[in-house]
This record gives sequence, C-alpha cells and structure tokens, in this order.
Amino acid sequence: LEGTLNFGPVVARVPALRRRDTERNHTATHLLHAALRSVLGEHVHQAGSVVEPDRLRFDFTHHGPLAPAQLEAVERRVNEAIWMNVDVTISETLYADAVARGAMALFGEKYGDVVRVVEVRGISTELCGGCHVRNTGHIGLFRVLSESGVSAGVRRVVAATGPRAFELMRDRERTLEAVGERLKVNVHAVTPDVIEKKLDQ
Repeated sequence: LEGTLNFGPVVARVPALRRRDTERNHTATHLLHAALRSVLGEHVHQAGSVVEPDRLRFDFTHHGPLAPAQLEAVERRVNEAIWMNVDVTISETLYADAVARGAMALFGEKYGDVVRVVEVRGISTELCGGCHVRNTGHIGLFRVLSESGVSAGVRRVVAATGPRAFELMRDRERTLEAVGERLKVNVHAVTPDVIEKKLDQ
C-alpha cells in the first residue's frame, strides 16, 4: 500500500524531574572523573559510562582496587566541588582550540572540527554532548554505592546523586536505627565507638 500521512501540530515534552536527575548524574560523572585523576593519578581515563536518572556508572583505567581511604577521598572531592557552587559552562569551539585549553577527549571517539565543551572552572573540562546542570550546587549530594573490577586494568564506580543519594542515606540510617533499638542505644546521641562496644558485648 502507498499513500500519504498528514500529521497535525506536535508538542514535545521532557519529564522535568527525570531530566534534572539525569543532569545531576551526568555532571557528577565529570566531577568524579576529575576526582579520580586527582586522587589516583593522571593515568586514569574514562573507559565507559552510563548515566541514568537514578544512578551513574563510571568505568576508568586503573591497576587495582581502591583502598577505602582513596574511595572516601574521591567521594569527598566530588562533594566539595558540589558545595563550591561552581557554574557549569557549555560552549562550542574548534577541536584543536578545545584540546589546547586542556579539554579531555574520550580515547577512540571521533570528533568533528567543532566540538562542545563542558567546563566546571578549575575542576573539569571535557568534550561532551550531554545535558548538564547549570551549577554544581544543583547536584546536591554525591554518594558512592560500589567500586569493583570490570576487566584487567579497568575499574567501575557506581554512584547516586541528589534525591536518590538522600533516599539511600535515609535507608541506611533506618537500618542503623533498627540496630540501635536492639542494642537499646540511641544511635543519634552516641558516638560510633559506643555502638561498636555494645556489639562486642
């Protein structure tokens, strides 16, 4: 069958909350990349990523598991960048000029003569075509959920931001409160060492 289809006016709508959560996670991915390079060294490079409304997944080159102190330092650096309320600027420029400015490009990716640069001044400058927050403060909160190996020389961090990170913190707090009830301890009124001593008794 052959024929012609006629369409009327169309309105495109993007779910606002889903979009904002995705923006938070995408910008946080850039901050995470910078934090990993700062803590582990400049050998760290992105080896893949997934950005979703409820989480982010970031693969990177590194020779072995992160020590708890290193992971804590990375998480803290990302949150410090969030709390600094740094504007996120997006611009288009020639590829050569972007690289000269220090913009990071993904290895294996092909770029045209003109590229899109996402910059968090003093923290991160990357070539990227995705959606982002306008200010790092809009991310609100960043929490690492896991760190694991993917393949030889490649590690993976899964994390959450904003409302999802807050929900996860509250879930863990409720678990701690349940433990406190069994130990007959107000977990909000004592130091962690008191809880540890109670568990050892």
